[in-house]
Amino acid sequence: MNLRTEQRMLRREPVAGAVGPLPCSGTAFGEVRRLLRQKLGAETFSSWLEPLALERLTREEVVLRLPSRFMAEWVRNHFHEPIRHALEAVCGPVGEIRIEAAPCAVATPRAAAEGQRPASESAPVGEATSFEARFRFETFVTGKSNELAFNAAQTLAGSVGTGASAGFNPLFLHGPTGLGKTHLMHAIGQSVAERLPGARIAYLSAERFMVEFLAALRARDTIRFKQRLRACDLLMVDDVQFIAGKDSTQEEFFHTMNEIIVAGRWLVISADRSPQNLEGIEGRIQSRLAWGLVADINPADYELRLNILKAKAAAIPGAGVPEGVIEFLARRISANVRELEGALNRVVAYANLKGRAIDLDFTREVLADVLRAHARKLTIDDIQRRVAEHYRLKLSDLLSPRRAREVARPRQVAMYLAKQLTPRSLPEIGRRFGGRDHTTVMHAVKRIEELRAQDHELARDLEQLRRVLDS
Repeated sequence: MNLRTEQRMLRREPVAGAVGPLPCSGTAFGEVRRLLRQKLGAETFSSWLEPLALERLTREEVVLRLPSRFMAEWVRNHFHEPIRHALEAVCGPVGEIRIEAAPCAVATPRAAAEGQRPASESAPVGEATSFEARFRFETFVTGKSNELAFNAAQTLAGSVGTGASAGFNPLFLHGPTGLGKTHLMHAIGQSVAERLPGARIAYLSAERFMVEFLAALRARDTIRFKQRLRACDLLMVDDVQFIAGKDSTQEEFFHTMNEIIVAGRWLVISADRSPQNLEGIEGRIQSRLAWGLVADINPADYELRLNILKAKAAAIPGAGVPEGVIEFLARRISANVRELEGALNRVVAYANLKGRAIDLDFTREVLADVLRAHARKLTIDDIQRRVAEHYRLKLSDLLSPRRAREVARPRQVAMYLAKQLTPRSLPEIGRRFGGRDHTTVMHAVKRIEELRAQDHELARDLEQLRRVLDS
């Protein structure tokens, strides 16, 4: 061996015509890793290059492996040159550097369903999610306001693990709180879990996603966090609006979305508004969320609220809720389904605890605070107009000085309802009825209260008028 060749070997320079493994293909790769950590910093190295494994190292080719396709693509795009510099500093000049995903990193949903989990992947966050048993497709009451979201959720649930496409991915559900987004996500999870017992399913709130990601950052264990979530066959993230303004969390969420979709797995996201209206969310995330199917859930109309209450009441053993009470609740509580169901539960619970029969008066008593919050501003004019229509009188007759019975009794009914349904004082009510004195109003209220217990026809009139005015 001449001096020139010996110097080349000491400097690990390639000898002309040399082929085959390099001298550093064994333990010296640890030195390559040490240089990368020193160059890029401990945190970056821990996040992206810690799992880097050497598969083959020759003069012509270097093959490095990472656990997932996403990580391989990211490292290839961002750290290719630092890796080359570190390799050449230890081993001398090298040829092509290939950074690839491990063969087991892209398991198909069908393989996952059959229990073929890659050994390198630990259980995903939320895999043991305990879904709410009552939140099933069978218990979701549909109407025009939620029909699209329901059909899309069922279609997606039936597509997971079959190799078939639902025609969209991700599914983005949005609408105000309490309208059924969480119900549908639990229904999807339960449907898939029952059909595919081995499927990896994660359901978590966006807040939990953020908390666990930040915990992984602090523990310098982000690789495990990424592997666990991105191995899911079905990932569902609820209330994504809560990561608005959280830059590092949004970065991780974006790449998690990409990895799930590119790998042919399924993603369901929910929020309180459409992707385009998510303030504080990066444009690239909004674009991905709108990539699949955006299904809005609108506030339930009266018919849907009525059907929901009927189904709910039928599911409560021995509830015995009258039709009139169900109609009353459907008309008066329109904010969201969750509050609607809560009102019914409250009425039934109070009736059981107090040993009372459920009727309209009892319902109004129990839900007084709720009804006040939902009450529209009912005016004395509204009451006068409705009473006149009900008794087929002219409004002018109701306000006139006439004292004929066919006019006086409806006038007393209108005064009674004005006292019961508006916050107006007795003098003000009297003035609105042709300038009458407050004592006239007091007498009318007292008289109607006495008669309603004896006169069934009057009681029916009052009930009908209240329903109309409540609607």
